[in-house]
Amino acid sequence: MVVFKRQLWVGILCGLGLSLMAVQIALAQADSPRPTPLPRLLPPRLVIPRRPLPPPVQPDYRVTALQPDFKGNLWIGAWQGLTNLDPNTGRIIERVPLPNVVIGSMAADKVGRVWVGTYTGLQRVDPRSNEITAQNFSLPSNKVLSLLIDRRGYLWVGTDKGLALISPDQGLLMTTLQKLPGESANALALDADGNLWVGTATGLVKVNTASALIMDQVENLQGGSVQDLAVDPNGLLWAGTPSRLLVLDPKSGDVLRSVTPLRGKSVTALQFDQLGFLWAGTENGLYVLNRYNGAVVNEILGLPSGNVLAVSTDTGNKAWVGTQEGLAWVSLSSGRARPHRGLSRL
Repeated sequence: MVVFKRQLWVGILCGLGLSLMAVQIALAQADSPRPTPLPRLLPPRLVIPRRPLPPPVQPDYRVTALQPDFKGNLWIGAWQGLTNLDPNTGRIIERVPLPNVVIGSMAADKVGRVWVGTYTGLQRVDPRSNEITAQNFSLPSNKVLSLLIDRRGYLWVGTDKGLALISPDQGLLMTTLQKLPGESANALALDADGNLWVGTATGLVKVNTASALIMDQVENLQGGSVQDLAVDPNGLLWAGTPSRLLVLDPKSGDVLRSVTPLRGKSVTALQFDQLGFLWAGTENGLYVLNRYNGAVVNEILGLPSGNVLAVSTDTGNKAWVGTQEGLAWVSLSSGRARPHRGLSRL
């Protein structure tokens, strides 16, 4: 059968006029096995390295200032803005966003307005409407660190470049005290005689609130700069420094003692409660002290962070605490803290 096919092909090809050699070549190609086709090579796959995604921006929960208002509500100054809450229930009443604004201090005046000191100037909140307005005063510096309302109802504004005195009712800047020893007015307190004590970067300055003149100054304090001040029911002045807690006689300016349990601790927030106990916030814990002997009555546990920045006692039958990681409240019966779920990282 195969021979017949070859003869048939020879006859056909010769009949087409092909030479015998051409016929032989054609037959040889027909008899040879077909080559196996080579696999089709694809171009190498281009691998583009994936850049790691940047970590998500974590919200900053720092609470730096606490101020009750005339309604009994509590204003919270934080790096996320202002928040007004009911201290009895913890319910948030109002949020006032202040983007890119650092709140350093707050104070409530005699008609109920809340003054807010920020690192970019002074602002005022009306708790009746929650309306906030910027106050364009010619302060020694726009970096406001401390605020205080004196007995006459005037507002003292401490900045990193000196002091200013403002009439809240008239909205007038009355005077400035720029050549302040230590320059930076970190903390303010009124003594029993109505004099203003200013905690500065180098010590303490006593100012007559009527004349705005310097009466006295205390330098070379143990611990250096003063971070917060409080006056106890007996009229003694307590000063928190980066390394200790000091007790002074405001009449003489003498240092009476250094509170032993807080030696070596950076004291950042001070406030006395209605029973006369001192709540002392530090960079590594919150302590309740007996003012007579400085003994630690209680160490508050359960805070969002040990770095305490602000304290408000006796507010809504609780003590409220601002920390590096948010807000917490302390039960006055158990002495334990609970983070506020809406205003802390926990």
